[in-house]
Amino acid sequence: MKYAVVIERGANLFGSCVPDLPGHVAVRRTRKEAVRLIREAIDLHIQAVLECGEQVPRPSSPVEFVHVAA
Repeated sequence: MKYAVVIERGANLFGSCVPDLPGHVAVRRTRKEAVRLIREAIDLHIQAVLECGEQVPRPSSPVEFVHVAA
């Protein structure tokens, strides 16, 4: 499965979140670390959902890049 991950760059940190899994966020000093951590959070969430006998939420947030004149 592929979940959309939003990555935001702050003054000194990168934040990442998963629109399809509210509450799942990661903040780190580098983009690579933020992506690694959010991937781990997704994996742990899926594992916990399965252990509880529940269904894993399907990715449903579409992603689109829009070009605009600057």
